[in-house]
Amino acid sequence: MKLSPVKKTKNLASEDFLNDFMKPNQPIILEDFIDADSPAFTKWNYTFFKEIAGNTKVNVYGGELESIDRVASKPVGETTFSEYLDLISSKATEHRLFLFNLLSIKPEMKEDIHYNDITKGKILKWLPFMFFGGKGSITRNHIDIDMSHVFITQFQGIKKIWLFPWEQSDLMYKLPYNFHSLINLQEANYKKYPALKYLNGYEAIIQPGETLYIPSGWWHYIQYETEGYSVSIRALPSSWLEKWRGFKNLVIIRHFDNAMRKIFKEKWFSYKVKIANKRAQKALKRHSSFQI
Repeated sequence: MKLSPVKKTKNLASEDFLNDFMKPNQPIILEDFIDADSPAFTKWNYTFFKEIAGNTKVNVYGGELESIDRVASKPVGETTFSEYLDLISSKATEHRLFLFNLLSIKPEMKEDIHYNDITKGKILKWLPFMFFGGKGSITRNHIDIDMSHVFITQFQGIKKIWLFPWEQSDLMYKLPYNFHSLINLQEANYKKYPALKYLNGYEAIIQPGETLYIPSGWWHYIQYETEGYSVSIRALPSSWLEKWRGFKNLVIIRHFDNAMRKIFKEKWFSYKVKIANKRAQKALKRHSSFQI
């Protein structure tokens, strides 16, 4: 597996971003996607969050290897937002808040973020999500089900994100009818999963104030280097093919998978693992032949 660093830039013109990154689906770290004078950078902190929503009940998510057969992992528990913030502030933990929409609970917070919108109006400013995690927590390697472009801005802490293009799905043992891969990239077993040796992706390390652009259909494996939180917003898929994939995933694929899992249980998962391995073997042979 080879990882190249994602480049960082600022003062990028809209035409340059659209032509050089969004249209060709290339990741980039934007240092000024969120205006530095945005109130969020000075106003937001854990004390502020506790004051405005500390008693809100939140679902807590943990390690995802136990739910590898599911489209989405189930929460491991429930707590108050305040108690969760105390937890991640006090020690390393794998516990995360997934798609916690504090910005919908307190919509006035959306006014605290001022965007330098280089997408020419493509981003959905009305639909932001917040992600919180403890030091050492991870989000499994996945593609977003709706195939949207994603802009993820770090506000506190440091995240490390590995990125791989859609075309490498077979090499990473993508489970059919799911949107995640079979393997744990942090503990890649090249003997058991030899196709991983030919993965060619990127590594992005985002600091507070920086925004990672994740193109439509790209795999991302998120690792919390420290505790912290980020805000993500989306832009709809650009091409009709990406839009069709997103529609199919949301309306057909995930429901079909849920139904088959309920009917066939472990047999269905075993079948998907078999298919993932078979496709990886074919991809491995193709890439091996290029090396001759």
